[in-house]
Amino acid sequence: MGVKDSENVEDYPRPPAIEPFNCSVLVRLNGELIVRAETGFRILETYHPPTFYLPADAFSETAVRLSRGRQTMCEWKGKASYFDLVAGDHVAERAAWTYREPESRYAQLRDHLAIYAEPMDEILVDGIRVIPQPGNFYGGWVTPNITGPIKGAPGTIHW
Repeated sequence: MGVKDSENVEDYPRPPAIEPFNCSVLVRLNGELIVRAETGFRILETYHPPTFYLPADAFSETAVRLSRGRQTMCEWKGKASYFDLVAGDHVAERAAWTYREPESRYAQLRDHLAIYAEPMDEILVDGIRVIPQPGNFYGGWVTPNITGPIKGAPGTIHW
């Protein structure tokens, strides 16, 4: 699935679905290309734009370091661990996360990281620029093909 087909976030399921993707993903931070991926997984959850999980080996060797601070818990996927993303002397703190021991339904996410779009210079999916999901908690990526009411803005937390 690329970004060409229209998708309405109201049609996504709960609990979330996991699906593989085969498209180009490029991530730039501080002017550096830190991720180049062609495959991975998308999580599709009601009222959320897709969250892309990219293979750990798609990240440049110096781009990922374990972040200090708390872990979070997802009722579906399990305990999340966070990472800082680094490009040169620039550090985007807690900008990526993974599920080291995901719940069995999401076992494919092991060894994959998701990225918050907001602190990145640019994320391109099949050459199309990603817009961050509203708010500062969720990590979905909005592209022009995504329609429907998106959770994350003030007043939408309990949808």
